[in-house]
Order: sequence, then C-alpha cells, then structure tokens
Amino acid sequence: MTGGGRTPDPPAPLSGATAAAGLAALRGLLARPLASYYLLLSSGGLLLVIGLTMVFSATSVVDYAKDGDASASLAKQAIFALIGVVAFWACQRLPARTYRALGRPALATAIALLLVLNLLLAYARLTGQEDGVIGPLRAHLNWLYLGPVQLQPSELAKFALVLWGARVIARKGAALGWWKELATPMFPVMGLLAVLVGYNDLGTMLCLLAIVVGLLWAAGVRTQIFAVLSAVGVAGVGLLIAAASLGAGSGERDATNYRFARLTSFLEDPAKCKLTSCWQVYQGRLAIEHGGWFGVGLGKSSAKWDWLPEAHNDFIFAIIAEELGVVGCTVVLVLFAVLAYSGLRIARRVEDPFRRLAAAAVTTWLVSQAAINIGGVVGLLPITGLPLPFISDGGSALVVTMAGVGMLASFARAEPDAARALHARPPARWVRLVWAPLPPLPGRRRRATPPPAARGSVPRARARRSDDQAAPRAARTGRAGTASERRR
Repeated sequence: MTGGGRTPDPPAPLSGATAAAGLAALRGLLARPLASYYLLLSSGGLLLVIGLTMVFSATSVVDYAKDGDASASLAKQAIFALIGVVAFWACQRLPARTYRALGRPALATAIALLLVLNLLLAYARLTGQEDGVIGPLRAHLNWLYLGPVQLQPSELAKFALVLWGARVIARKGAALGWWKELATPMFPVMGLLAVLVGYNDLGTMLCLLAIVVGLLWAAGVRTQIFAVLSAVGVAGVGLLIAAASLGAGSGERDATNYRFARLTSFLEDPAKCKLTSCWQVYQGRLAIEHGGWFGVGLGKSSAKWDWLPEAHNDFIFAIIAEELGVVGCTVVLVLFAVLAYSGLRIARRVEDPFRRLAAAAVTTWLVSQAAINIGGVVGLLPITGLPLPFISDGGSALVVTMAGVGMLASFARAEPDAARALHARPPARWVRLVWAPLPPLPGRRRRATPPPAARGSVPRARARRSDDQAAPRAARTGRAGTASERRR
C-alpha cells in the first residue's frame, strides 16, 4: 500500500521496443569498420578451441588403451594448431598481389604431389603391396609421406584452386559469358584435379566442385552454364563411383562397390544393417540419440570407447552431439553460420575482383565441407569421408584451413571502411610489426598513362621528342621543373 492507499500498478510487460533496441545495437556493431575481421577471428578461434577439446575427448580412451598416454592425439593436434596459427598470421600479412602470384606455383605443386601420390599407389597395386614405397617416399590412401613429413596433397589442392581460379576468372572479367573463355583453362585443369583427387577421395573432389561453383557464382555466370556444369559434375561423380568396382581408391575388382554402398547407406534402415555397411551410421545415430538436449557431459561419451569408427575424424560431430547435446551442436552450427556470414560480407565489400572471388571461394569451401560432414553424420546426406573444418583430427586439413581464414582476414582489413579506419587511427608500430601491416587505402591506384598516338609513319618515340620540343616550357614542366631548371 502507498501513502494514498492505492496499490502500485504492476510493471508493464516488455514490449517490442526492447527487441528493436537489441536489433539496433546489433546493427550498430555490424556497422563498425572492422566488424568482418573480428567476426572472422572470433568464430574461427572458438571453432579451433572446440576442435582441440573434442579431439582430446574423442581420442583419450583409445590412446590410453594403446600407449598409456591419453593426450597423445591432443599433443599432435595442438602442434598442428600452432602451425596453423603461424600460417594464419603469415597469410593475413600478405597483400593481394602476392596471392595472385602464388596461384600458379601452388597449383603446379599440388598437381605434382597428386601425381606422385597416384603413381606410388599404382605401383603398390602392381607389386601387390599395401603401401607404395620408393626410397623415402611412401603413399597410403590419401596420404603422402616424405620421410618424416606427412601431408595430404588434396588439401593443398583446395587452397591452390581458390588462388588460381580467382586469378584466372578475375582476368577474364566480362568475357566469361563466352563458353570458349570459360572452358579454357578452367575446365581442363578442373578435369585433371577431379581425376587425380577423385580416384582416391570422392569427398574432396566434391569439395573442389563446390569451390568452382563458388567462384563462378561470385563472378555472375549465367544460370544455363550452372545447369550444364551440374550435369557434367553428376556424370563425373557417377563415373568415379563406378570406377571403384575396377579398383579405384580402396576398391577391388569384382568386389562390392564400397563407394556406392557408402553413398546409399543413409537411405537404409540402420536397425536392419547393424553389422554391415551402415554400422558407422547406426552408431553415430545412437550417439546423437544418447546425447539428447543437453548431452551426457564433456568426456562421458560411450561411443568413443571404440564403438564408433572414426570418432575423432569424420564422425566427431556425433561425439559433440552425445557429450554436449543439441545445445552444443547449435553452438557449432551458429559459429559456422557466423563464419559464412563474415566471408560473404567480405566478398561483398571488397573492391578488388580477385579478393571478391577468392573470399567467396574460401567461404564456399569451408561451409560446404562442414555441411557435407554434418549432413552425413546426422543421416541427411551420404557419407563422403570429409573432415569437419577446425574440429576433426588431422594436421594437413587444419593448417590449410587456418591459412584460408588468414587470407580472409587479410581481405577483411582491406575493406574500404576498414582500411580508412586503420589509417585514421593507426596502431603502434610494434603492433603492426608483430600482427599485420596497414592495408592500402582505397582509390589510390595509379592510373596508367595512355600511350601517345602515332602520327603517320613516324615512330612513337620520335613523335614524342618532336612534340616535347615544340611544346611551351610552361606546359612541359611540372612542379619540379625541367632538368636544367633543377640543376639551377
């Protein structure tokens, strides 16, 4: 009761003004010049931390049972994560002209490594060996071992295709409307990569196709071209699936086509094929069902006790679903959505055509790979064996992914508003030396001077000399004057 005997009115319910204020604050944050850069860093950094945590959780039991060291896989992944951070730091310091120059050498290196890998695997089949070994070189499935160094050439091929494809398409410009310009040299190189990669790794080949789709979409290619390319891509995938019956990849002649079985396993009833081709799918769904909304707790998964194959790699999302539940899965999906938004925002805001195409291609690469992996785990898409970016165990994939995000960060700092803001309030010199240099200001490119017109049969150089001699002194001199005036 108040002094006048009247009870106070209840507080008014929250109206739409609160939601409008929240949206206005969000728009204000997104309108900041460096919003793309910080969104990219935060989403990528959080995904990396989640990945290291889940790799330790998914591998600790098996590692302890084998060697008595539960953190063996975590230590190895942490080393690759540190190398990836260095790759991120180096790539965000590079200007666009360096990426243009690196496109062709990177693609040539990737093709050479893929050729070596396929030749060693062919040699292993001819000699009846499990692995192809010649001197210090050894090939096993998609892995190439150069002495103690282990790498996956198909991961390098993704980044190389982004750089080379963006450079080629940016140079062609409006000429992409012609089939001849589009077909050379993009289609032959893409066909070669599809054969070299798809023979052993169909999932990575689908990721390469997604990169090409992202490049062409960012370049504004017509819908008819996309329809034809889709038909050609489907036909190529069908041929590679059929090639598994002839021994492609891990297949054997006259044996069950493992690729076809994996691609159709998500259509089967897991309850009827627990011990056959869909055992992995069945165990993955059990893990997701066991997790429920909030999960059983970090580190308490039962599927990782050697029940779920590739729990640390292809099916690590199932471990996330079991231990962290729907809430944890939602956090991962939101972080990938923020990463996709940041990449497309960068592609839309940068002025340089090469930067726009490369940013769209890298974003398409990471998001499509995450969608294919997660879709296969939850049973919405076929299983292709692609790792989950940032999270799955694997050194080559993590380092190349961090390098791609570093290139996106370099482009984010080159957005016109971001470049102006950085030049308006430049950080300390030691910060620029340690972190990243200032990007170039927009609109400060030197315009090429048009060549002087030839006059009749007189050579251009001679025509210029005669014109200079005939021109008045005031018209010929700039701020610095002529050479004789400067000597005075």
